[in-house]
Amino acid sequence: MPGRAPADLLFLPCAAGVEELLADEVRAILGADVPCAASRGGVTVQPSAERVLRDVLRLNLQSRLAQRVLWQVAEGPYRDETDVYDYARSVRWSDWITPRETLRVDVTAQRSPLRSIRFAALRVKDGLCDAVRERTGERPSVDTRRPDLPLVLHLGADRLSLHVDTSGEALFKRGWRDDQGEAPLKETLAAALLAAAGWQGREADGPLLDPCCGAGTIAIEAAQLACGIAPGLRRRFAFERQAPFRDLGRDWQALREAAQAAIHAPRTPVFASDVAFRMTDFASRNAVRAGVAHAIAIGTADALQRPAPAPSGTLIVNPPYGERIGAKGSRGDRPVVAQGAAGGGTPEAFFAQLAGHWKRGYAGWTAWVLSPDPKLPTIMRLQPSRRVPLWNGPIECRLFRFEMVAGSARKPRTGSGADEPLDAAERSR
Repeated sequence: MPGRAPADLLFLPCAAGVEELLADEVRAILGADVPCAASRGGVTVQPSAERVLRDVLRLNLQSRLAQRVLWQVAEGPYRDETDVYDYARSVRWSDWITPRETLRVDVTAQRSPLRSIRFAALRVKDGLCDAVRERTGERPSVDTRRPDLPLVLHLGADRLSLHVDTSGEALFKRGWRDDQGEAPLKETLAAALLAAAGWQGREADGPLLDPCCGAGTIAIEAAQLACGIAPGLRRRFAFERQAPFRDLGRDWQALREAAQAAIHAPRTPVFASDVAFRMTDFASRNAVRAGVAHAIAIGTADALQRPAPAPSGTLIVNPPYGERIGAKGSRGDRPVVAQGAAGGGTPEAFFAQLAGHWKRGYAGWTAWVLSPDPKLPTIMRLQPSRRVPLWNGPIECRLFRFEMVAGSARKPRTGSGADEPLDAAERSR
């Protein structure tokens, strides 16, 4: 017989490769005393019953890396849709929803034996509505656009978990992005690039430059770090309409006021540029909405010609690549065009010239480049000192670190954590 989930268990999903970074972030937000464990696809957190509600508020407001903050309400083995219904019906939904409110069920599945995840979602809805009707005589209704109670059902090979989504819209929707390019980087992944690079917006971190900034996502995330702006400060959350949090209005207001008071002048400069005027216009307008226009120097410039804005600093680049988008907007099966006028019309020519430009003009800088091509170091003729596996949506990528020394590449340093070992070809370069 299905049972209820362990009390006060939270799950924070994230992009593949970000799990350990997210676990570190959770400890920084909640404190090292809160049990927290990274697993495939996210981080499990188990605060005490006395603090779990307020920790949900803090995580939604402060997390840059999590996709959502989910509260587990049922978990266990299952065989068929009847088990799914039984789990849903076993939850004490009167703690969460009334017949006057609305719900929505989203489903994720991995090696599930069920034939239809849509039918599984329907069985969750039926179990919840039947349980509420049994207690009150009425049923809540479904709202697929802005439900009061969004639910997430995950179906594994033989176990399921059912969660209340306390975030509502995914956390990468910070509330400032209106203008975007053809293939925008999610804010959570941009934050993951910064976290993997160890760049936290401190004075000691030094300047940051994104020379292929697109709509400005990396630079805006960096500027918010440099100014101490909480990522969730400009948006609303599902928990604000959920029953367990209704008595925490003053706590939530106090957290928001404290986050607002913590904003300060930027502690280190952030620079961004793109070859397209259209994209730098997008980036400038997004920076205004994000409250960091004063903290980013945005300009239109060719990445192959832009001089370094400081003697040393950090480059973080999500350059155009064929599976995502060609520079200057080419898409689909059309050739990828290099950013620079002298780029030669191929990605290989662009990256080779970019590396040469960095060696000539960016000695003393550290470059981090996200790419789906494992041969990028060979193409750039640079030796990576780290490479971190990360996923950009469905695209498997590596975040390569290159230490820039004039005319040559510095000897590699051994990575740690989720880093991959350098392969033989890279070691021999």
